[in-house]
Amino acid sequence: MITDSRRGDSTKRRVHSSAAAYRDSMNSGHDLPPVTADAALLPWLLAALAPMNRTRVKDLLRSGRVLVNGESATRHDRALLPGDRVSIARERPNRTNLAILYQDDALLAIDKPAGLLTVATDSEKEDTAFVRLAAQTRDRPFVVHRLDRGTSGVLLFARTAAMRDRLQANWDAIEKSYLAIVEGEPPHERGTVDNYLIEGANLRVRAVAASSPGAKRAVSRYRVVARRGGYSLVEVLIETGRKHQIRVHLAGLGCPVIGDADYGAASDPAHRLGLHAARLAFPHPVHSRRIEIAAPWPSELARIVPIGGTTR
Repeated sequence: MITDSRRGDSTKRRVHSSAAAYRDSMNSGHDLPPVTADAALLPWLLAALAPMNRTRVKDLLRSGRVLVNGESATRHDRALLPGDRVSIARERPNRTNLAILYQDDALLAIDKPAGLLTVATDSEKEDTAFVRLAAQTRDRPFVVHRLDRGTSGVLLFARTAAMRDRLQANWDAIEKSYLAIVEGEPPHERGTVDNYLIEGANLRVRAVAASSPGAKRAVSRYRVVARRGGYSLVEVLIETGRKHQIRVHLAGLGCPVIGDADYGAASDPAHRLGLHAARLAFPHPVHSRRIEIAAPWPSELARIVPIGGTTR
């Protein structure tokens, strides 16, 4: 049997060339092909960086070296849209690019991106809103409240511990407005959910009887703002601030937040949790004048249901 050794050499050269390119991408800046269709980041990277193995690709994400439109992205389910630019950074970037929504001598508020923790956990200690903000301002911020990792929007910090304590002592009096995209729609155009919640051993929150040990009252007022393509945009004003309160309340109405598989969502069109902390309003703790701090509606959610979507 006669074989053509040149064919084998050509194949080896192609494989070696590809492998070298991917090694180079680990050690220097490397632009990847443009995004041409909606996708989640990890599956897209696995295809774009083949034959790099899954473990190495996830290491790139975990280290913060994957950049989407110039900003570090670490979430596997980060939504990519046509035209997005993805690249691999030479080194872990200095991630201090938080949008400041409000600041004075007493307070500071940011627009927290979805996927970023508020404070450290056992699994993530380096990349949090707290750490980024401290690096950005070269000062220590004091955490007033928290947003779930998947939730974007207004996140308030105090400049001093005393100011933090004052805000937390009056937290239930602060107006807290959220926007959520849900599957289907609530049973009424507007309404109130007033029940008791408890966190289970599996860290999921559920509604229980008021007499249940450890149960905490949770109150949410909602109204439908817009509808589009089988989804509804719902504004939720919370009178209490329980863990996962909005997610549990909306799921209990039969319309879970998109991307929230933990509480029954079957779809994930934005490749993220469809919950956004839109606005905080309260009397300023120093001069008592009312202030409102608002975060813009994220583009990846606006393409599902824009603020001015169809209503009826």
